[in-house]
Amino acid sequence: MWPILEKAAKENGLVLAFAVVGLVMLVSGVISRKLTFGRVQGSAIAILIGLALAYVGGKMSGGTKGLADIAFFSGIGLMGGNMLRDFAIVATAFEVHAEEARRAGWIGAIALLLGTVLPFIVGVCVARAFGYSDAVSMTTIGAGAVTYIVGPVTGGAIGASSDVMALSIATGVIKAILVMISTPVAAKFLRLKTPRSAMVFGGLAGTVSGVSAGLAATDRRLVPYGALVATFHTGLGCLLGPSVLFFAVKMFADH
Repeated sequence: MWPILEKAAKENGLVLAFAVVGLVMLVSGVISRKLTFGRVQGSAIAILIGLALAYVGGKMSGGTKGLADIAFFSGIGLMGGNMLRDFAIVATAFEVHAEEARRAGWIGAIALLLGTVLPFIVGVCVARAFGYSDAVSMTTIGAGAVTYIVGPVTGGAIGASSDVMALSIATGVIKAILVMISTPVAAKFLRLKTPRSAMVFGGLAGTVSGVSAGLAATDRRLVPYGALVATFHTGLGCLLGPSVLFFAVKMFADH
């Protein structure tokens, strides 16, 4: 029986991956409603479950891709790859009204720049506090605080070790989870009621997954606007990380 199921899973890996993710989201939604009474967004719980499954999969297979290293769940590697991720991010822009987006103006641009530089500085300071004194490591971990994509991209460009790049990814994931959980709680204080406020928030927060999940728990109509600006963090971070920010940290580290 098991060989038949395994063969079907390998031949229909992407279908099984969607089913697994759907099941995880269903369980996360139940936990969110029943145990946290909606205070913790289901998406944040789903990410924690995903990380736990990736850890278990890595331990069982001894591989480097988590659950995707197990043949039965190999389709998750395709579903979680760059192509579908980028497609999902780009798709959020189709719900944006251009006239609303223009209202963010320079405030959105400034928020985007601050949301890139400030987390980077915090990440660099944390890396230094934990004993990383070389410019490459500090820059990579600081870039991870921008987003968990910018960290490894920057690290790969400037020659960081795999351990440091893993730390940068972990830093970005923690940031995303914190944004997811705290956004609904702080929404009233931040006055997240309009597309413009969502765009400024997306610029400052900088993590697409965190902003999207947090705004979805606040007001789903704001998700495309927050995600639209937050999406630019990846490009801006990947541009500034290995260049301007790296040289700035190098000057600081050398002195």
